[in-house]
Amino acid sequence: MDNLTPFIQTMEEGNMEKLGTMIDNFLLNGDPDEQYQLADLLTQFGFIQEAITVLEHLQFLFPEENQLKIDQAQLYLEMDKEDEALEMLTTIEKTSDAYPQALLTLADYYQMIGLYEVAEQKINEAITLLPKEPLLMYAKGELLFETGRYLEAARVMEDLLPHQDSIQAVDLSLKLAEIYSAGAAYEEAIPYYTEALKKEVAPDVLFHAAYASFQVQHFETAAKQLEDLLQIDPDYFSGYMLLAETYAMLEKNEDALKAITDGITRDEYEKEYYLFAGKISLKLGKVKEAETFLREAIALDPEYMDAIFILSSLFSTEEKDEELVELYETLKQEHFEWSAMYPFLAAAYERLESYEKAYEFYQLAYTEHKEDVPFLEKYVYFLLEEGKRAEAKDIVLILQKLQPENSEWFEMFE
Repeated sequence: MDNLTPFIQTMEEGNMEKLGTMIDNFLLNGDPDEQYQLADLLTQFGFIQEAITVLEHLQFLFPEENQLKIDQAQLYLEMDKEDEALEMLTTIEKTSDAYPQALLTLADYYQMIGLYEVAEQKINEAITLLPKEPLLMYAKGELLFETGRYLEAARVMEDLLPHQDSIQAVDLSLKLAEIYSAGAAYEEAIPYYTEALKKEVAPDVLFHAAYASFQVQHFETAAKQLEDLLQIDPDYFSGYMLLAETYAMLEKNEDALKAITDGITRDEYEKEYYLFAGKISLKLGKVKEAETFLREAIALDPEYMDAIFILSSLFSTEEKDEELVELYETLKQEHFEWSAMYPFLAAAYERLESYEKAYEFYQLAYTEHKEDVPFLEKYVYFLLEEGKRAEAKDIVLILQKLQPENSEWFEMFE
């Protein structure tokens, strides 16, 4: 390895001319084993073409060494030279010990370009040749996972787990947790997350374990895992929302509000945080705070429908009619208009005694609320107050169909 240290220094310097000269000299005078190590080192540093040059030299020296062909083909694939890679792999004879690995490299290629059936055929052929090779079984499990065949993938990985904890630095317990979670089998995923956390308490694992616990309504467990997560990594932004939602499910609404405001402190541009804070503030009866949070959400995204609807509903309930109209006008200036606001605006203008505007918005709202009984009731009485009996009668006929048990609609125009 000492002979390779100068190469590391030159690569770090980025001196390509010097590196080329050093490689040429090393290929003339170096030991083949060290030359092979150099190809790997060049690959690690991203000097793919230079690594190929070294492997081509070794291939010339050892033309029967199929491992060199596989290594070279893998580098060609990294350079998007598929034709060269495939040509090199197909020269490996079926009788060669390297043939299963060649099949696996071909499977990786076909999987990468989305030809999953061909990839599976190649892996199955390799498994037929080496039926107990863990690497091949793992590759098949990954392919099944990628193609959404979660139960099959889990079975393959579970067959591997009793014999080894990891493959290629991948924790099999964690992989099984991910597979089961992807298939929404959260109950099955949880024991594997627990096993993975015994080996390493990593933020991502804690978050996904908490999410699985949340999905199966193990809210106390989820809350503890998320609290631990945010202690380890206070900048794990997704954790704040999930923790707030978890507290809300436990009816710890003050804790939920604190969790989400902590999240806002960390990421003041996440509109969903403000929406949730607005909702939970309403639940706590903190109307003023709710309004502030919802306004912040809309300021971040003037077309944020969830926040607009809740704030419009809040203004309507509180009869803050001028604020509701102002909100509408502000959004309109942003070239955003949404019919869900029309019923609120109609009622607001009616209370403000702007009856022409109220009538305008009742008409606009009616187009999309022809089966909304509470809205139709208000519309009927508004029309009657305005002396528009013929229009009111048309709405009453609709209400008779929607509420045939309500005698009021049948008696109104008798």
